Amino acid sequence: MISAAINFKKGDVFATDEEKLSVAIAEAHLGLAEGGIPIGAALFDEAGRLLGSGHNLRVQEGDASMHGETSAFRNAGRQRSYRKLTLATSLSPCWYCSGLIRQFGIGRVLVGDDKNFMGGQDWVAEHGAEVHVMNDPGLIKVMADFIAANDALWNEDIGED
Repeated sequence: MISAAINFKKGDVFATDEEKLSVAIAEAHLGLAEGGIPIGAALFDEAGRLLGSGHNLRVQEGDASMHGETSAFRNAGRQRSYRKLTLATSLSPCWYCSGLIRQFGIGRVLVGDDKNFMGGQDWVAEHGAEVHVMNDPGLIKVMADFIAANDALWNEDIGED
């Protein structure tokens, strides 16, 4: 099992997109270490300040709605506006999470991996969000290995039979 630790807290500032994505990656590793699905996310304000982060908790909490993006969104708490915020996510957002991005008008999305799964990121971009696909090689490998070893759980997560 992968050992994971979170070495950041709300209010920490992350200047670059790579640094922001590193928070989502750390959350993904934490989820995997807990026996869950390795998908993490983090929400940042315009200055790069971490508002909240989280990871997929579907397995750990038995809650089908607790995707990585949802967890980060909930942990960030209420915001007056989401238009100038950046959501970093380790995997291309599924349609459920894409709907969350669209519903609240999150302005920027950083995608760590769209090789293992292509969600609604193009749709999100078509509706005004700035989307940057980063395709981190280490992250792509972690997700590919997880999917290969846990195909039934993965298919459940993405709503496939």
